Amino acid sequence: MTVIARRSRLAVSLGLSLALGTFAPAVFAQPHQQVLADAEQYKGEALKLLERLVNIDSGSGYVPGLTQVGDIAIDELQKLGATIEKVPNSDGTQHVLATFKGTGKAKILLMAHMDTVFKEGSAAERPFHIKDGRAYGPGVMDDKGGIVAGIYALKVLKNLDFKNYAQITFLLDASEETGSDAATDLIKKTAKAHDVTLNLEPGRPADGLVVWRKGSATALVEVKGKAAHAGVAPELGRNAAMEAAHQILQLGKLGDAEKKTTINFTVLKAGDRTNVIPDQATAKADVRAAVPEEFDRIEKDLARVSKDKLIADTEVTTSLQRGLPPMPQTKESDRLMAMAQGIYGELGRKLTEEGSGGAADASLSAGVGTPTLDGFGIVGGNIHTPEEYAEVESVVPRIYLLSRMIMELAGR
Repeated sequence: MTVIARRSRLAVSLGLSLALGTFAPAVFAQPHQQVLADAEQYKGEALKLLERLVNIDSGSGYVPGLTQVGDIAIDELQKLGATIEKVPNSDGTQHVLATFKGTGKAKILLMAHMDTVFKEGSAAERPFHIKDGRAYGPGVMDDKGGIVAGIYALKVLKNLDFKNYAQITFLLDASEETGSDAATDLIKKTAKAHDVTLNLEPGRPADGLVVWRKGSATALVEVKGKAAHAGVAPELGRNAAMEAAHQILQLGKLGDAEKKTTINFTVLKAGDRTNVIPDQATAKADVRAAVPEEFDRIEKDLARVSKDKLIADTEVTTSLQRGLPPMPQTKESDRLMAMAQGIYGELGRKLTEEGSGGAADASLSAGVGTPTLDGFGIVGGNIHTPEEYAEVESVVPRIYLLSRMIMELAGR
């Protein structure tokens, strides 16, 4: 099915036109009492499930923990009537596809991820706990809060016996933080088969949703020098570490603040003995850009600028490995955002519109032409740090928001 055909079908199911641009956001005044009551009732249960998930180490590639998290999610989703498919990943982990069949027309994709950035042992060092209205623990907001929000929104819909959709698919990625070819292929294929995607990455600290994201890439600088005794005859060597340091300083200036392009060197390696001039050095940089053209520009500038060397007779090579593409703000995402803001308004809350320098699976969905909106998880902050937290009082409104968003997208 073509992108235009998918969008046209979504326009019919929504009773509005995403493709032709005739959507006027509905005015919502009063909250849906049953959805709100169920969301409030489930708050305690949701926090208990969040605690179970957070207290399991599930760093990217850690098979035992990711399997355990997946099994817990599968158990919860099967209780709701989901059909489960496990999709192998290249690192031995498994992605999860949970499918619900309805009686309507819209096909809605929910996405979250099970992996975190934290190493094995983090859960024991910093177990789940709540202090001053905030829940703490590894992955509490990114993205175990998103998994919980998705499961409990689906529970709310089951309580209502709401089936006015053709299909809801809940995709749980096992390798979002690092990316993988298997995950990329799965997300693209699945998104193409759906009319709209709601990504359950964390809600932003200002209580918002994400309408654009930067894409990601990794810059690699490799230096070849010449070894020599560091004390007896250092002049006979060609110090690869020193040349790498020179390259880091000059290549680190290739960002462009006006275009939201950043380049930050984060991984450095050189030598293994203090008394030997290192003959090899590598440096890796995190590169983020809001438009694809900036990755092309960075790749060319890396090669051009690196020709300016500090140490003669060293060899410097550069490359750029592209990761997730940028997720641009579009008319479709604006219309979805307007719908979400109207729903949040039912609770008397304001939903902010935000962008993010962090890449996410939403970029893959948007990249195949499926209207996508991101940030439907539990609100939190200090992402990717030991101080990562989730706002306890955001649990109810976020479950409400996601439940109602699905209902409106399904064309109730």
